[in-house]
Amino acid sequence: MNINKVFPSRFLKAADLKGRRVTVTIERVVMEEVGRDRDEKPICYFKELAKGLPLNKINTRTIAEIADSEETDEWPGTKITLFSTKVDFGGERVDAIRVERPAEPD
Repeated sequence: MNINKVFPSRFLKAADLKGRRVTVTIERVVMEEVGRDRDEKPICYFKELAKGLPLNKINTRTIAEIADSEETDEWPGTKITLFSTKVDFGGERVDAIRVERPAEPD
């Protein structure tokens, strides 16, 4: 039994990408409560995916650079590529989702 199927998350996890780079189009960014502490964070939703991505400072700044705007209201329609990588968090190496500019078409 896969625990991700038993306890599905409404947010994207690195495992959802299955080791692939996925190019998506931003649909909207909204503030929502997340986590045990119910902190408000920006959540980025995409046209191609049902789950949203809670944005951390690194991914937020990367998207702002790609969209050429620090205003999230101007991000819809922007294409970004999501990928998973290992990061240091709380003294451990964990899987995380990062954002990059999509590769230029050949």
